[in-house]
Amino acid sequence: MTNLLKIIAFAFIILSTAVLGARAEDVVLRMSSWLPPSHPIVKGMMIPWSQEVEKATDGRVTVQILDAPLGPPPAHFDLAANGVVDLTYGVHGYTPGRFKLTEIAELPFLSDSAEALSVAYWQLYQSDLSAAEEHRGVKVLGVFTHGPGLLYTKDRPVTPLDGLDGAKIRVAGSVTNQLASGMDMVAIQAPAPQSYELLSGGVADGIFFPAESIPFFKLDGLLKNALQAPGGLYNVSFFFVMNQNKFDSLSDADKAAIDSVSGEAFARLAGQAWDAADAAGRKAVEGKVTFHEASAEELQVLQADTQSIFDGVKANYTAAGLDFDALLGKLKSAVAASQ
Repeated sequence: MTNLLKIIAFAFIILSTAVLGARAEDVVLRMSSWLPPSHPIVKGMMIPWSQEVEKATDGRVTVQILDAPLGPPPAHFDLAANGVVDLTYGVHGYTPGRFKLTEIAELPFLSDSAEALSVAYWQLYQSDLSAAEEHRGVKVLGVFTHGPGLLYTKDRPVTPLDGLDGAKIRVAGSVTNQLASGMDMVAIQAPAPQSYELLSGGVADGIFFPAESIPFFKLDGLLKNALQAPGGLYNVSFFFVMNQNKFDSLSDADKAAIDSVSGEAFARLAGQAWDAADAAGRKAVEGKVTFHEASAEELQVLQADTQSIFDGVKANYTAAGLDFDALLGKLKSAVAASQ
């Protein structure tokens, strides 16, 4: 009995040492998040993804979403690239001129579904756009878009379109900036969290936003009208990234596990979360916001007003040695296949 107890005690010590050694190698990834925990990006994307990572790695890798962001929204890509944080997300358009090829996913009239466009966008990024290395310093875990963008106004009617001439509109990057200009409006560049301040203070007459964002940023009491078009007036491109050195430091098993829940799987998760949030957003503003679907004639005007946007993105693709028309066709085909 004494020998048996010694064997059991020795085995327990060995097992405890092994467990402690395994725990010592566990990894906690720190994420800087600049949106409230209740936002669809956090609640519907980052938290579920974090849970999937922990599950896929058998608990070896966990994610800590920091209580406060470590910088303003436009700084977040560099926070990850420079290793200040391990993980973050952001809007490509918040740093104008830096990410040129991602604008293909922001073009007007692409998709009525965030899921379909996000999945198609990731596929295009993986097959063609990643080679341009616009995301140096990070491991791209996902690219995605929100749902179809609309134009919301406080008091100005959205039809006829020429009644919008001179309206001051909050935009979120190059494409929406050009969209405002093409529609003879005045663009005001600002991150989403500043929207209420701009509109309530009279600085802006309206805003480009997806349906989800109106009740979330408490704008449903300020806005009265909305202009929508098939496929959306625009979309916004987002990145989800990890510091490259941090990713490289992980074991091969944990790298593979993270890859398995990222990429297309994450794009689908993100798109589904945004489509659900858009549906809820529409319901929340019933009776408060009047939606106007662009007529056939108005759609022709909008297509003419936005042609210069397509031309500008095409020029960036040509400069990078890429066939814009072929890749836009590829994106649209993938959108159709994902719906």
